[in-house]
Amino acid sequence: MLKENFNELQCFFAVAKEKSFTKAAGKLGVTQSALSHAVKTLEQKLHTRLLTRTTRSVAATEIGEQIIACLEPRLAELNQDLQTLIDHHGQTCGTIRLSVGEHAARCVLWPKLQSFLKTYPQVNLEVVIDNHFVDIVENGFDAGVRLGESVEKDMVAIRISADMRMAIVATPAYFTAHGIPASPDDLQQHQCINMRLPSTGGLYQWEFEQAGKPIRVKVTGQLTLNHLGARIDAVLAGLGIGCIPEDAVSTLVASGRLIRVLEEWCPVFPGYYLYYPSRKQHTHAFALLLDALRFRD
Repeated sequence: MLKENFNELQCFFAVAKEKSFTKAAGKLGVTQSALSHAVKTLEQKLHTRLLTRTTRSVAATEIGEQIIACLEPRLAELNQDLQTLIDHHGQTCGTIRLSVGEHAARCVLWPKLQSFLKTYPQVNLEVVIDNHFVDIVENGFDAGVRLGESVEKDMVAIRISADMRMAIVATPAYFTAHGIPASPDDLQQHQCINMRLPSTGGLYQWEFEQAGKPIRVKVTGQLTLNHLGARIDAVLAGLGIGCIPEDAVSTLVASGRLIRVLEEWCPVFPGYYLYYPSRKQHTHAFALLLDALRFRD
């Protein structure tokens, strides 16, 4: 029975997870009508309704939830075993899904991924850039990348970057017009580019340190942006002072397009880690990706 209904089961699992035929069809790369037909066929074979459909939503029925809980982990394990067998016969392939924050994707992953993708052309990599904290298990990711201080304790974590610092920067023209802040408190008299935190929705308070004591400064300004590239562009446009990861602006500082201030006040904090569930068995391709991303002093 499982052999006969394997494809229909995969379709049903996708719709139940996405709670939408449209989204599930996009994920599977099939038409919505084909997906609907596959689920209806499975329901007819099992003589039971698996999904409750309304004009606005789709949800698994009670028996549908029981089937998902029973069979989905086993099918995922079967797919994993098949992929491992393929890898062991000389062809490293498969798809790896990563959830990554914008800065990590731009400054840490991308420089390393270019050579990895060229070395293993049969490996497909999906990188979803999202600054929110994502449940990688619930959302079907193989791994995520976040700052070390943000990784859940029940995850395996592999360090992929050095420790980091923020850089307080603005254009020479801005500092000529408005003066250079001598301490973090002086920032309250300046136009600063604010950032809204994706986790809490509040504005990020700029973090400093003096003699080991943390200092947080609530800055103000005309502009609030939640994307790193936009904040850098705003600083370069002379619209204010930005608090930017130093590796994202080091070239601009070296060239003189930006001036860095308050450097002695900016503390070091843990860098990025790639993390994944300890209970999940991974493919050979994933092991190779871990090795490629691993930070080496």
